[in-house]
This record gives sequence, C-alpha cells and structure tokens, in this order.
Amino acid sequence: QVQLVESGGGLVQAGGSLRLSCAASGRTFSSVAMGWFRQAPGKEREFVAAISGGSTYYADSVKGRFTISRDNAKNTVYLQMNSLKPEDTAVYYCAARRWNLASMNEQNYDYWGQGTQVTVSS
Repeated sequence: QVQLVESGGGLVQAGGSLRLSCAASGRTFSSVAMGWFRQAPGKEREFVAAISGGSTYYADSVKGRFTISRDNAKNTVYLQMNSLKPEDTAVYYCAARRWNLASMNEQNYDYWGQGTQVTVSS
C-alpha cells in the first residue's frame, strides 16, 4: 500500500513557476514508478509526466517547461513547472504504480493522491 500527499499548488500569473511535491509512504518508494496527471474543469484527466529508474517522460504540451524528479531519501517526487500558461490550470494528481515502469496511461497506476489545485491567471 502507498499513501500519496500532494502539496505546492496555488495561484500564479502566466509565465510564473510552481513546484509541486508528492510525499509517499507505505512502500519502498524507490521501487515504484511515479506519475503526475492533471484534470481541467470539464475535461478528462490527462498525463503530464512520469519517472521510473533514471528515465523521465513528458506530455508534449509540457515538454521543455516541466521537470519531474524524485528524491528517494525523502520519498518525494517533484514537478517543477516553469513558464506556466493559463491552459495549465487544473487539479494535479500524483500517482504511483506497483511496477517500476512508467506509463502515460492512468489506468496503469495503482495509488493516487487527493490532488492539488494549480491556477494560472492571464
């Protein structure tokens, strides 16, 4: 079992930055793949970024602006978001997968956090 708690969301102006954190507990953190997803109002949840081993994966819409990283000593995964745009406004969710193999498909993730709101004003 893995428990995930996100933090770091908030309101920021377009062009600004935020760093989301996801603290995990309950299972050997380094052995699970981690992902970030987001859901905007009226839209389906979508993949943002994922990390497993030393590999990272990004949605095209955030590539070059967002960076996913992890600190296994702190059992935490981060999402550094730069050059934010109004279309990045969404609830951001952290997810963990029992297999240490990242996926862009949310159905492959076994554990989810409660989400944190990110609002980007124009």
